[in-house]
Amino acid sequence: MPDRAHLGFALALHDAVVPDRTSNACWSPYSVASALGMVAQAARGDTERELVDLLGEDNAALLKDSDVGDDAEFAVANTLWAWDALPLEDAFLAELSAWPGGDVRSAPFADDPDGARELVNADVARTTRGLIPELLSPGSIKADTVAALVNALYLKCAWAEEFPVHDTAPRPFRGVGDVATMRLEASLRYGRAAGWEAVAIAARGGVEAVVLLPEDDLGPTAGVPAALADLDHARVELFLPKLDLTTSAALGAPLRRLGVRTLFTRAADLTGLSPDPRLYVDEVVHEAVLRVDERGFEGAAATAVLMRLTAVVEHPPARTVRVDRPHLFLVRHAGTGAVYFLAQVVAP
Repeated sequence: MPDRAHLGFALALHDAVVPDRTSNACWSPYSVASALGMVAQAARGDTERELVDLLGEDNAALLKDSDVGDDAEFAVANTLWAWDALPLEDAFLAELSAWPGGDVRSAPFADDPDGARELVNADVARTTRGLIPELLSPGSIKADTVAALVNALYLKCAWAEEFPVHDTAPRPFRGVGDVATMRLEASLRYGRAAGWEAVAIAARGGVEAVVLLPEDDLGPTAGVPAALADLDHARVELFLPKLDLTTSAALGAPLRRLGVRTLFTRAADLTGLSPDPRLYVDEVVHEAVLRVDERGFEGAAATAVLMRLTAVVEHPPARTVRVDRPHLFLVRHAGTGAVYFLAQVVAP
């Protein structure tokens, strides 16, 4: 059963990260929840409470249970990069080792900040198969940066039933003109509720993509859970644009708007990671890539939490769904509901 708290987190942060409903955007709730989940393991007091209120009590268990099957390509790394002089708590390192791809590595933050940045970027590039070559931009590692908790994710899945290539053609999309649009008539899962239509497209590895099409213009996401809950098998003729999206964002300000505030102040308590009481989070940076075509989809994402110190059969008639206007596109683990990617598509 998909986790409601995780979906609530994904939609709430989407509304905070992408208040502009007139532009493309793509990000990975799974990656952000992983990075913040590691921080929550290190946090104490109000710092921990604010993170748990946003992520949900069972965030870590959900993410650890959301691996995909062998018939899809999935890679994940959860890495603590730390300055050698920063003391670390053994209990946190033990907990980190239980996360998918959990590891701790040394980086020369104080002596060679740009060298530390290049180490992190190279590791992210390896995990994401080169789709994210430079998560951390020049200058993102400050003179007093001492640690970074980094999640990197790569997912490549084939559709359970491919879209016929010969059916792809230029078709109208509101506000843009003609765009390359795929067509598939198949038994899919369809739902309609609270001002949204939803179509779930099965993929390999226990993954599914869900198109979330508003009845009118894109607006608040409050009705999305109802549409997802209404999903049921139906014969659907689906017209879906091909996608190639890349988005990068600083998440500090959106997280503050959602109540995660203490983490970014000198009152932060991260003593679960290090006994040094001066540790706090400077910024959370994120980048995501999502490509969708007739065969399936490929996505990559990375999130870095940067820390500093103070100092031919008979079928019923098909239901036609034309994805010809701005919409949301969600890729999730079919069993747990972990949202790997959430895209806002305004101009495919």
